[in-house]
Amino acid sequence: MTVTYAPIITSLLDNDLYKFTMLQAMLHQFPQTHGVYRFRCRNNKDTAYPLADIKASLEQQLDSLCELRFLEDELEYLRGLRFIRSDFVDYLELFQLKRRFITVSTDAKGRLCIDIEGPMIQAMFFEVFVLAIVNELYFNALSDPSVIKEGQRRLDAKVALLHHYAAEQAQYSHDTPPFIVADFGTRRRFSKAWQAHVVETLHKAAPKIVGGTSNVYLAKELGMTPIGTMAHEFMQAFQALDVRLRDSQKAALEAWVHEYRGDLGIALTDVVGMDAFLRDFDLYFAKLFDGLRHDSGDPYIWGDKAIAHYKKLKIDPKTKILTFSDGLNLDKAWELHQYFKDRIKTSFGIGTNLTNDMGITPINIVLKLVECNGQPVAKLSDSPGKTMINNNTYLAYLRQVFEVDEPE
Repeated sequence: MTVTYAPIITSLLDNDLYKFTMLQAMLHQFPQTHGVYRFRCRNNKDTAYPLADIKASLEQQLDSLCELRFLEDELEYLRGLRFIRSDFVDYLELFQLKRRFITVSTDAKGRLCIDIEGPMIQAMFFEVFVLAIVNELYFNALSDPSVIKEGQRRLDAKVALLHHYAAEQAQYSHDTPPFIVADFGTRRRFSKAWQAHVVETLHKAAPKIVGGTSNVYLAKELGMTPIGTMAHEFMQAFQALDVRLRDSQKAALEAWVHEYRGDLGIALTDVVGMDAFLRDFDLYFAKLFDGLRHDSGDPYIWGDKAIAHYKKLKIDPKTKILTFSDGLNLDKAWELHQYFKDRIKTSFGIGTNLTNDMGITPINIVLKLVECNGQPVAKLSDSPGKTMINNNTYLAYLRQVFEVDEPE
C-alpha cells in the first residue's frame, strides 16, 4: 500500500553548501561532464524494515522535488555570498531538476536501488535531497511521541554540554583558537523539522560555538554562516577528465583555486588517502589553501600528519585549520580540539549525532559518484569500508598509480 506524504523538500536551498560551490565550478569549467551515481545502504541488515518498502513514496517525493524552482528571495540570498558569481545565480534562476535522470528500483535481493545518470551539472545536485528524503520516509514509520521525547532529552544534554564547553572556552587565553562546531546533518537527518529544531536550539544555546550549518536554507532562515567547500565527487571526477590519473588530485585543487581565488580554502584529503594526498599537496597548494578536512581514518594520526607536513614545508601550522567531519559527537570533537588547539586551529562538522540522535539505529546511506564520462571513478578512503566502486580492476589500478596498499 502506498502512503502519500506531503512534499519533504519544499525549497532547493534545503541542500548543503558544497553542492552549490561544486556545481558552480563544474558549470564554469566542465559543463559537459557526465556522471553516474549509485545508492548504497551500508547497514542494510540493521534496518527495522526493508528500505524497498518506501519505494512508491520515494517516487512521489522525487516527482515533487523535480517541480521545484528557486524563489526570488533565495536567489538574492545566494547573490549575497561573495564566492557565488552572478552568472551562476542567473543559471540557478532557470534551474530545475529533471526527473528522467533518476530512477528507483529494487534488485534481486529486494534491496532499494537508486541510480542517477546525466550531466553532472544536474546529477550532482540530487544527492543530498535524495538521502534526506529516504531518511525521513524511513524514520516516519518508526516515529512516535516517545521517540521525540528521547530525542529532546538527548538534545537537552547537548545543550548542557555546550554550556560547559562555553564556560571552559571563556577561560582561554586570547591566542588560543576557539572550539567551533557546525551542523553537517542534512543528509542523515531524522526529519527536516527536527534538523531545524536542533540547529536553532544549539545555535541559541552557544552561538560562539555553533555558528554554522552546511544547510543553506537553515543558514538563511536562522542568520547563521553557511559552511562547505568540496566533496569527494569533485576530486573523483578529475580521474576521468582530460588529465593523467596521477595528476588528478593536483588538477582538482588547481581548478578549485582558479574558481574561488582564495575563498573556500579547505581541501579534502581522503579521495586516495592522506599519504597520497600529501605527496600532491606541495608548498604551492599548502600556501593557497587555508586548511584540510578529515573524513576517514584515525583523526589523531591524520592531524599529526597534517601538522608535520606543514612544518616540513616551513609553514606555521597555527596559521592553518583542520576541519574534522567523520562520525563525530560533541565529546569526540572537544577531545580532538583539546589535543590540537595549541598547535593548529580546528573546526568540527557533526552530522548524524546532531540531527538523528533519537535512540533509534540510524541508517548509513550514501549516494556516490561511480562513473564519470563513461569511465569508472573511486575513492581510496582512509577507512576501507567507505570505498565504493563496481570495478575492481580500476580500483587496483588506482591503488598502483597512487601507491596505496591494499587494506589488511
